[in-house]
Amino acid sequence: MKRLRFAALCAFCVAVVASAASAQMGMGGMGMRPPMATGVFSPTVGAGVQYESTTADGNKTTIEFTVVGKETVNGKDGYWLEWWTPGKMGDMVLKTLVVPGAPDATQHVIMQMGKNPPMEMPTQSRGMSVKPNLDIRGTSQDVGKESVTVPAGTYSAEHYKSKDGGDTWISGQVPVFGMVKSSNNGTTMVLTKVITGAKDRITGTPVPFNPQMMMQGMQNQ
Repeated sequence: MKRLRFAALCAFCVAVVASAASAQMGMGGMGMRPPMATGVFSPTVGAGVQYESTTADGNKTTIEFTVVGKETVNGKDGYWLEWWTPGKMGDMVLKTLVVPGAPDATQHVIMQMGKNPPMEMPTQSRGMSVKPNLDIRGTSQDVGKESVTVPAGTYSAEHYKSKDGGDTWISGQVPVFGMVKSSNNGTTMVLTKVITGAKDRITGTPVPFNPQMMMQGMQNQ
């Protein structure tokens, strides 16, 4: 019974955090989960990308994806993928250990909001976490190569169209996911900067997930 209550509390807190993330980024109309880059995962430690995300109602958000570490998990290479965005309640950082080819590609999730301590999130919380599509080629149709101009420059990119009507342009010149631009469900993401020498934004030693600490920290923002 205690475990059930704890799981329910975890789910509630995660929903609150996701809502707060959407609110601080002006993304209330997008649903619970902040936007995630898609493409073909090609990790290099220290490499990163910055995007500007624009919703259908014109709200804009800066988002960065960086690869900040590497470690071996059950004989496979795992990469720490970090998602960062600024907001009214302070910076929000989600860091997940991605293991390409593993049955559960997302192994760990660490979250930090503002000046709160980082927390290692429990399994129940991973529904709102960074869950990247590591290779869209298996679920999307290649409709040909196109020249795409974004704030970061002009790229010769492969245009993929997903079954739900989303469009993604990817280029081997762009690190992490190769994504130059995407458009899906009224939200557009365009590449604004390629990052080198990326460092971990998580500060402090992660502590186990504590629902009470999380709620208190959010109230103090």
